[in-house]
Amino acid sequence: MSEGSNRNAKVEVCFTPGSYPVYKTDNSIVVIIDILRATSAICAAFEYGAAKMIPVATVEEAMEYKKKGFLVGAERNGMQLDGFDFGNSPLSYMTDKIKGQTIVLTTTNGTQAIEVSKDAYKVVIGSFLNMGALCNWLIGQNKNVLLLGSGWKDRFNLEDAMFAGAVVNEISKHKDFEDLGDSALAAKYLFQTGFKNPYRFLANSSHKERLAKLGLKDDVKYCLQVDKTNVIPVLENGVLVKMD
Repeated sequence: MSEGSNRNAKVEVCFTPGSYPVYKTDNSIVVIIDILRATSAICAAFEYGAAKMIPVATVEEAMEYKKKGFLVGAERNGMQLDGFDFGNSPLSYMTDKIKGQTIVLTTTNGTQAIEVSKDAYKVVIGSFLNMGALCNWLIGQNKNVLLLGSGWKDRFNLEDAMFAGAVVNEISKHKDFEDLGDSALAAKYLFQTGFKNPYRFLANSSHKERLAKLGLKDDVKYCLQVDKTNVIPVLENGVLVKMD
């Protein structure tokens, strides 16, 4: 272990972006979580060849990039906005046209979480799709970890909390990650309740029902798959890139 490393890294979970200022520190790795669907879509886009992604908070910013010729994904309330190339579905990024491209993205929740935490020590993207690679990387960093759920319009949601708990459950097996805040413990216990069948556990969750009404059940099933990619997107100077 390197000199000066944190031997007892703190792990906490912030369930919504609105609570981020309470948990914010100068030395935590922030893991952005929006399982259904922004962080899953981001991981899928990089897995299928995107070079960079630029997260923006507003539709107006996204439109300005669109006018400049960028490929742009824009979603509000679960639906792709008219005039844009993509929405928030990970399945829509599984196309050759994104290879080597820079994609701009704005979403109802996920890009808002990125926006509030963009000045953190380090910001990375987490999903079930890259969970194994993410957990192994976090353990190797030996830094404080803050798992930031995107929620739904600043409200708690079940799937982000469950994924946060999955990460806590995994990294807390390592001796350097035994300092768990109450929020991390709560998320861990939540995951342990439903991990055997996440799809069934989330059956009555608000966002899963919302997406089902929009005909997006395939998205939900894809987003709950584990370890589909080893890609870890990281925010560098406001741009998401694939970590080396």
